Amino acid sequence: MSVMIIDAIILLLAAFVPSFIYLIWIRNTERFGREPYGRLLRVFTYGAIFSITIALVAELIATKLFNANIQRFYDIFGNNPNLASLALAIVIAPLVEELAKSIGMFRVRKFMFEIEDGLIYGAAAGLGFAATENLLYEGSAFFIGGPGAFIQTAVVRSLSSALLHGSASAVVGLGIARSFREGKSWLPYYIGGVLMHGSFNLFASFGDIYSTQAGAAFIGLMAAFIIAIGGISIVRSKIRALDIQSARSGRR
Repeated sequence: MSVMIIDAIILLLAAFVPSFIYLIWIRNTERFGREPYGRLLRVFTYGAIFSITIALVAELIATKLFNANIQRFYDIFGNNPNLASLALAIVIAPLVEELAKSIGMFRVRKFMFEIEDGLIYGAAAGLGFAATENLLYEGSAFFIGGPGAFIQTAVVRSLSSALLHGSASAVVGLGIARSFREGKSWLPYYIGGVLMHGSFNLFASFGDIYSTQAGAAFIGLMAAFIIAIGGISIVRSKIRALDIQSARSGRR
């Protein structure tokens, strides 16, 4: 087996295995009537292929319109952030990405038999998106910075960005489930997911925004970790509560 093939396998495993583990973890949070893996994997795949493709195209168009490098592409296209590039990362990217991920959730809304199902399918779409995004970032780190940069990027993103995408999309998925089952608007939940995502990107950008101030990157990274880990913890708590409520009401 050639070195290039081995490298490709390592990159794929590093990007996708954490997201698969998180998907199993979130799916198993529900005790009663767990969602079938086949359907979850279809939503995961949609997020990993179609949603991220839609988001990438939209964001590339935005970078041309704003004439600025969006921060998510720094590793590939360059550094030196300005106001326009930060606005793209903190505002435009969350709006575009959460909308792109929601398409996969709408495709399975008829299978959201309980409200908590929206959280689970939303997390599946977000984790699929995160897996491919991590592949792009980690691959860039590997080829530009070497194995050390790759390991650092893989660890940080697996513990932060993957959880952020899963939890923000779960919020949107909850709104879609409530829209389908209860006739409520899903837009407030979409806005909530966008705000969560934008806040994460803002804190993750601290190292670039305050590059002259010692400790800014560390403070921002810790805040981003708190948003990601806190978000997924709240999502799992909400799944458990709604799962018990559904079981007691006999909607199984």
